[in-house]
Amino acid sequence: MVTVRREDIESELTNVLARVERGETVLILRGEEPFAEVRPVPTRQSGLRPFGLAAGQFIVPDDFDTPLASDVLALFERE
Repeated sequence: MVTVRREDIESELTNVLARVERGETVLILRGEEPFAEVRPVPTRQSGLRPFGLAAGQFIVPDDFDTPLASDVLALFERE
């Protein structure tokens, strides 16, 4: 993470933004204390997500697709 003093941000803004575009996070300091963080926005991946992306991270119960009990189903059908 790169740090920039508040006093220097105006003269360094172009360089700071270029670093953020390259994927770096910039911490802005007021004196010795950090008060802001500038970071790139996560990009959306194009295309399909890979099959099995969360394999092994959870278990789907055997009764996953059994119908809900009538009292539970009624909660979803309220207006």
